[in-house]
Amino acid sequence: MWLFDLALILIFSALGALCAFVITYGEYLKHYPDKKRPLKMAAQTALAAFAFFAVITFLLTFLLRSFIK
Repeated sequence: MWLFDLALILIFSALGALCAFVITYGEYLKHYPDKKRPLKMAAQTALAAFAFFAVITFLLTFLLRSFIK
């Protein structure tokens, strides 16, 4: 079952990180003349979102598994 949990963590965290990247990159492009700085800032935001969603998904799956038993 941990393989299923890992798949959930990777899928949903990656989707959340991708959405965060697209949204922040599009917004930062409006405020900076070059593309290098918005790309770096959006990548940092995406990594933070990935970590956040990975931790939240792991905790939720762990708690749900402990309540089901």
